[in-house]
Amino acid sequence: MSIRDVLMRGDFALTPSEEKIVRLLLTDYPTSGLGTASSLARRAGVSDPTVVRLVVKLGYDGFPDFQAKLLAEVEARLHSPLLMMEAKRPTGAEDSAILAYLGSVGAALEKSVSLTPLQSYERAARLLMEAKGEAVMLGGRFSRHIASMFAGYMLQFRPGVRDLGTLSAQAFDTLADLGRRDVLVVFDYRRYQFDVIDYTRQAAARDVRIVLFTDQWLSPIADLAEVTIVSPLEVASPYDTLAPAIAQMEALVAHIVSTLSDGARERIEKLEEVRHANAVTLDSAGPEETGARRMPGPKSVQSKSVQSKSVKQDQKA
Repeated sequence: MSIRDVLMRGDFALTPSEEKIVRLLLTDYPTSGLGTASSLARRAGVSDPTVVRLVVKLGYDGFPDFQAKLLAEVEARLHSPLLMMEAKRPTGAEDSAILAYLGSVGAALEKSVSLTPLQSYERAARLLMEAKGEAVMLGGRFSRHIASMFAGYMLQFRPGVRDLGTLSAQAFDTLADLGRRDVLVVFDYRRYQFDVIDYTRQAAARDVRIVLFTDQWLSPIADLAEVTIVSPLEVASPYDTLAPAIAQMEALVAHIVSTLSDGARERIEKLEEVRHANAVTLDSAGPEETGARRMPGPKSVQSKSVQSKSVKQDQKA
């Protein structure tokens, strides 16, 4: 359990002074806890012993123990593949490295079940399907691909879906059109991106409602989100996995499908009619279905060649 999770637990009987400290720690998390106990007490307007009593009440041996665990959490958030290369270097045969990796991904998927309450998925679904404005998708360097996949799903269920893709100056211009009727879905995993955070903060300032997909260390965007869906990232590789994140996104889609209204189902039917009329996908192997899109096979090419020779012979005769 992260220190943020400990601070947010509701089963502690806190004094008003202790509540001030917790509020300060959460408001400027994790930076507010990285100084001395005296500086934290001064900023919260309480005494030094109050800070010490609080961290002991929360289950730590003292302020040094609390701060050591906080620093370890910060370090984990900032890990890059380069830093983890030696620590997670595969050992043994190549096939064992493959099996170890796949096994670790399976374990991460299982862990993802317990990191986010089902109510969070349900609330995210309601926000997306009941929003009167746009549903906007945003992600980072790798996670934007999950955002794009999610946009593809959501387009089938409702109009007004926008995938921002790679953020640019033009993408930031879209903020001018967003407001309280819109929902922004953000995928942000360590190491968190400044441009994604900046866009989301500006959207939140315009009263846009935020749904966040992130990791167990929590993107700074978590402070702005109405709903946060948490994914484990660490596997037997220097690179974090996004497999649980994709599964969580698809789980949200599955929940939306299970609650679709007749209007949403009619939209899917209309989209299928459009795709069928334009031969967008290969829905049948029959020539009557794909004739407009089929390339001539060897037999048809040979047939045309024979016909051409026959015409030429007739012309000579």
